[in-house]
Amino acid sequence: MIIIMKPNATEEAVRGVTREIESKGLKVHLSKGDQVTIVGVVGDKGLLRGVNFEVAEGVDKVVAVTESYKLANKKFHPEDSIIHVGNTTIGPGNLTIMAGPCAIENQEQLMQTAFAVKKSGANFLRGGAYKPRTSPYSFQGLEEEGLRYMKEAREATGLNVICEVTSEHAIESAVKYVDMLQIGARNMQNFELLKEAGRSGVPVLLKRGLSATIDEWLNAAEYIMSEGNENVVLCERGIRTFETATRNTLDISAVPVLRSRTHLPVIVDPSHATGVRSYVAPLAKCAIAAGADGLMIEVHPNPACALSDGPQSLTFEQFDRLTSELRPYAALSGRSF
Repeated sequence: MIIIMKPNATEEAVRGVTREIESKGLKVHLSKGDQVTIVGVVGDKGLLRGVNFEVAEGVDKVVAVTESYKLANKKFHPEDSIIHVGNTTIGPGNLTIMAGPCAIENQEQLMQTAFAVKKSGANFLRGGAYKPRTSPYSFQGLEEEGLRYMKEAREATGLNVICEVTSEHAIESAVKYVDMLQIGARNMQNFELLKEAGRSGVPVLLKRGLSATIDEWLNAAEYIMSEGNENVVLCERGIRTFETATRNTLDISAVPVLRSRTHLPVIVDPSHATGVRSYVAPLAKCAIAAGADGLMIEVHPNPACALSDGPQSLTFEQFDRLTSELRPYAALSGRSF
């Protein structure tokens, strides 16, 4: 449940409500807006049976929350969150662009890409050091060596860096090198991994699972947030359907649906959604028009020779052209990059 305080409620009135909740063994999540303070109750509300908050001093009304996710719920936190990562923010007013290769292949490849995407307007360098591939015989990534290259690229360009993690060991290594952790689609419901990512304290990008519903996705975010890490960004990357014309089916409708259900920022990955280079640009524009806070785009110096996902990767020239074309869309949505 959430308890909405009156606009003129005193700090003592708010403390009185929170003390009562905590005395029952439940957790409190406070959201203070310009006019109203909302007290969120996290835990088994059955423990509050017999407590009537509606007559408590300073309380305006009590609203039941039927969804199982609480911390990620917009009812608990009506204002859209701004997530601070390195030298930038993800959320209202900004269009975040994460760009780079699917897999880090060597130092030269990553450094070339970092300088190129930086020049074109990206504020994050993405790159895979740990690659959970469908086949065990496919390139699995450079692991910590790749992470070191990411740190070097950050120091050389000023870009923030993000890398997917696939295990507790990967998290322990990645936090020494990157600004943001990525939980991939295949691990969206790896609950132990989600909890470890939450305990790391490092901002997390959570991709939607291959066939996950939006409620399942938001509950996965809740696992991270329940460990005390509220710096979570959601990434729509397409879901598995009967359609075979594209690698996955990009669910553009997820963007406005999430806008109504959660305060967390939402970005879109049209590269993994389609698997086809020529579809990336139009879907990137659709994502911004739908209200996305950012994009994740795969870029490679020579896609034809890429060790992973070459068919969906843009060349430097194609990425530069795309970012130029995106600026009017960003301006219309009240964002800049």
